[in-house]
Amino acid sequence: MTKKPMRRNLGRGLSTLLADVDLGSSKAQNQPYADKTVPIEKLHANPDQPRRYFSESDLEDLASSIQAKGIIQPLIVRPNPNIINEYQIVAGERRWRAAQMAQVHDIPVIIRELDDTEVLELGIIENIQRADLNAVEEAVGYRQLMDRFGHTQEKMAEALGKSRSHIANLLRLLTLPDEVITYLKEGKISAGHARALVPASNPAALARTVINKGLNVRQTEVLAKSGGKQLSQKRQLQPPKDADTRAIENDLSAQLRMKVSIDHRHSSGKGELKISYSTLEELDALCQLLSR
Repeated sequence: MTKKPMRRNLGRGLSTLLADVDLGSSKAQNQPYADKTVPIEKLHANPDQPRRYFSESDLEDLASSIQAKGIIQPLIVRPNPNIINEYQIVAGERRWRAAQMAQVHDIPVIIRELDDTEVLELGIIENIQRADLNAVEEAVGYRQLMDRFGHTQEKMAEALGKSRSHIANLLRLLTLPDEVITYLKEGKISAGHARALVPASNPAALARTVINKGLNVRQTEVLAKSGGKQLSQKRQLQPPKDADTRAIENDLSAQLRMKVSIDHRHSSGKGELKISYSTLEELDALCQLLSR
């Protein structure tokens, strides 16, 4: 059997294959397809699907929506190469899973004739473009595109509308130990935490410290640079607060008569406000104040 050459033109014809395709376009009309509904038991997941984690709560929300409004956007499928008269999902596995939870019996689909190479490439790109992957899955998708199809970082950045630095930073996450990657998949640390740990000599140990101490990304960067030697020196893990932040802390502390601490992250504009109370009476007074 002659092996097909790897496709180099990343994303070629992608818009005609995704579930939001304009089926009235001339390019779409050149692609074999059929609009129909098929029994849900005749659909099977793609074993090469890059997305491995599906949030149970998100699936439940989608299942509720499907029960109320049905499946608005059809799945893209291809004839199952292993089972006659059944289909393999190319795009839309999340909807298929939620439909099972909603006990839907028939699924709207668009059928395409695609080879294994096109299915894998499309599955990766479709998920990346729709931001449906966590950081690790997205990085694995980029790595697959590079290793299996010969795509460069520059080509992927151009076709997917991502910056080259974004792709490069995600690929660096795959150099972390499996333990750290698991923490990232589970949401125990963020991609920002993980990037800060990449150059460290002991990233797994530092990741455990980050989780146990609840360190933010800036603190993790300081920790990684120190190699963990400053763990007992809490003040060195904390970036200095500016005068405005300290002034707000003092004003709030004086008004509430409780200790107030503000952790403001200038890079994102987000932060946390912590109010410490000493007695249940103080807590009750605070609750009454906030409920006014």
